[in-house]
Amino acid sequence: MRILALGDVVGQVAIDYLADKLWAFRSKEKIDFCVANGENATEIRGISAADAEAILGTGVDLITLGNHAFGMKDIYSYLDANEHCIIRPANYAPQAPGRGWGIYDSVAGPVAVIDLQGRVSMDCTPDNPFLAVEKILPQIDTKLIFVELHAEATSEKLAMGYMLDGRISALWGTHTHVPTSDAQVLPKGTGYVTDLGMTGPQHSVLGIQPHLSIAKFRGD
Repeated sequence: MRILALGDVVGQVAIDYLADKLWAFRSKEKIDFCVANGENATEIRGISAADAEAILGTGVDLITLGNHAFGMKDIYSYLDANEHCIIRPANYAPQAPGRGWGIYDSVAGPVAVIDLQGRVSMDCTPDNPFLAVEKILPQIDTKLIFVELHAEATSEKLAMGYMLDGRISALWGTHTHVPTSDAQVLPKGTGYVTDLGMTGPQHSVLGIQPHLSIAKFRGD
């Protein structure tokens, strides 16, 4: 099986790029299942129902979210109605819209995906992801299990990778919008990379026009 995981999709330019390139890339690389983080698709801070539909139309099978999951109000009902193609972090409060993991069909068989959010230096602090994933794993009986940890701290992501080593197929991190060069197979066989980076404008600061970020840091 070949899984494609895409880092944070940032803005309309990224959606347009996926629409132009993804189906051809999937065909060329024989991708069986594609996951993309979409929490920054709309105005950087959230995802609208319309943009979720647009991303799914580009060839993405499942959208994951993170700390901006509920930035757009119309996503609330969309999450509840579309659990088969979009998930938010599983360690959010149980009354939150949507769900945080699922088992999904692919051309190569069932795939389990768990979405988690870290707590170190984040702007919201959900339940402990290390404890949350321990409650989820016994409920999954598929061979292929993938975990996304949307987190700021590299240490938190790597610790999660080692805790789950040999128990899941792979773990990837999102959130920082900057790719890390540590893709590896951990000692017990789990694939791991600290952060996928982003799908967005190259000449930007995490997807934002540089002059806007510069002004913020200067205090202008």
